Amino acid sequence: MSRPAPVRPPATYADLRGVPDHLVAEIVDGDLYATPRPAIPHVIATTRLSTSLGGPFDSGRDGPGGWWILAEPELHLGSSDIVVPDLAGWRRNRVPDLPREAFLTVAPDWVGETVSPSTEQLDRGKKLAIYAREEVSHLWLVNPISETLEAYRLEQGHWLLLDTHAGDASARIEPFEAIELELWRLWGRSEPALKGT
Repeated sequence: MSRPAPVRPPATYADLRGVPDHLVAEIVDGDLYATPRPAIPHVIATTRLSTSLGGPFDSGRDGPGGWWILAEPELHLGSSDIVVPDLAGWRRNRVPDLPREAFLTVAPDWVGETVSPSTEQLDRGKKLAIYAREEVSHLWLVNPISETLEAYRLEQGHWLLLDTHAGDASARIEPFEAIELELWRLWGRSEPALKGT
């Protein structure tokens, strides 16, 4: 007669706080995930995307303003999920002031996840389901290895792929279509790659 597998209790905030600082910790569907800090191409893509959007949208410099753009915010969503997207944005007309706590409980209007081999399955699976459940309007998946940016919009509770931008493309991508985003900057280049080489 086989013995039933032990039932593991859901992870708690105390479990999350016990994870060493060199790891990124999240609680998704009651499970604790601890992933290593990202590799340099991931950091470059996330930093440059934050800079590209932060000036025109967060600061209102050479752009329309109207957003809060934050890097690695801790989001407490639903009854037990704690996620840390690479970037997230809130429209200021919906969230005029950010809280002073170490985390936010209001779902963002936009999430940018920079996927890496260690996080891609979680980012594309359970976290996308959480963002849909919480009615995040827009989601970008940035992959610095394949040099792609996938833009999604939430439609009737499901993610609709709007477009996949690749390589050195320049594009206006919702919800930030007020500016043209030069993707080559996200891939760590100082200028676009030469055509035909």
